[in-house]
Amino acid sequence: MDTPAGPAPAWLIHPSRGPSDQWAIHIHGLGSPRAGTLRGVLVAADAGLTSLVVSYRNDGEGPRVGSGRSTLGATETDDVRAAVRYALAQGARRVVLFGWSMGAAIALQLAADAEFDGAIDRLVLESPVLDWVTTIGANCRRAGLPSCVGLFALPWLQRGVLARVLGLRSEIPLAAFDWLKPAAEMHVPALILHGVEDTSAPVTVSRLLAQRLPDIVRVETFDSDHTLTWNADPALWRASAFAWVSSYANG
Repeated sequence: MDTPAGPAPAWLIHPSRGPSDQWAIHIHGLGSPRAGTLRGVLVAADAGLTSLVVSYRNDGEGPRVGSGRSTLGATETDDVRAAVRYALAQGARRVVLFGWSMGAAIALQLAADAEFDGAIDRLVLESPVLDWVTTIGANCRRAGLPSCVGLFALPWLQRGVLARVLGLRSEIPLAAFDWLKPAAEMHVPALILHGVEDTSAPVTVSRLLAQRLPDIVRVETFDSDHTLTWNADPALWRASAFAWVSSYANG
């Protein structure tokens, strides 16, 4: 698949009944392989959706750009945007995005993009990063460091000169990934699958989002850590995601 960063491998998987004009695009998280999203592909196939499992720059499969470091979704979103455009060019009438961790942050950026109004119809978000500031602090605590260490790192990510010292081409606009800020506008219905023991992306943020947007955000919780909800209860994971995607597919 062609992206702004260069060719990126992708898997195109049709359901058993054949190609569909309703597609699911599966976006893996930071440091996670594409194969980890295949449980979502099974759900999409059962609902009759064609799936596209994407890679993106600096993920170990997609093209290497600059220092090879992640930009936490800021530039990776452009590569997945190319995947949505590809699906629409291939005749997709509607698209559902499955996003895992940072992949969920990317999915939310695309769902808010006016280019895809009426095309991206529904989201399935596994252990989503809904606020990078909270997530960075949580990962510091997970590593046994004070959360203030993460606060000290934020200026290095958000200021151009400092970001380039870290090997990044430009600053990372972390505020654009904060879905709890007053200016955030979320319109696409989202199912969030989140572990109550998540020490990387706290479930409290997902619950706050659902409280703020009860008409379009639903949270299903599991007794698990980050991105391990399927491992904790595969039957509940499949049933919840299938019901959500089937509702989309028949809408």
